[in-house]
Amino acid sequence: MTDQVSPEVTTRLIQAARDAARHAHAPYSRFAVGAALLLRDGTIVTGANVENASYGLSLCAETVAVATASAQGRIGDIVAVGVIGGAMDADGRATGIAPVSPCGRCRQVLNEAGQMAGVDLAVHCGAAEGNAVASYRLSDLLPHAFGPADLGITPVRG
Repeated sequence: MTDQVSPEVTTRLIQAARDAARHAHAPYSRFAVGAALLLRDGTIVTGANVENASYGLSLCAETVAVATASAQGRIGDIVAVGVIGGAMDADGRATGIAPVSPCGRCRQVLNEAGQMAGVDLAVHCGAAEGNAVASYRLSDLLPHAFGPADLGITPVRG
């Protein structure tokens, strides 16, 4: 795959996702996830998963990061995402050497953000530990995605 970002920026995204995962609130699943969004100007916005005793109210890390970018008026500036996840150790840190990819719901949320930005997002899935990274285009992870155009709406950046 040809990246929209350099290997160095991909490394920064994965590290930012690892740092974000340290703030995960995951007392039920004990699975910490961190996400990092790259904005057009090089800014990185992060999020961590936030679980709730009423499981359906839980928020995924990618959704938290997209909501943060939106709250800053930057949802249309997202060009790439890094995500990591893994079982939490006794200190609350994510562990594991296999890359973790966004869940289906997050893929849909990222699709909307990518359409707002007018890009096919680069998605970098990293391991909580080690150097394993799998990189994709969002369209490969969510082919035939449903989006604003399906509702007759032209995405507006912003």
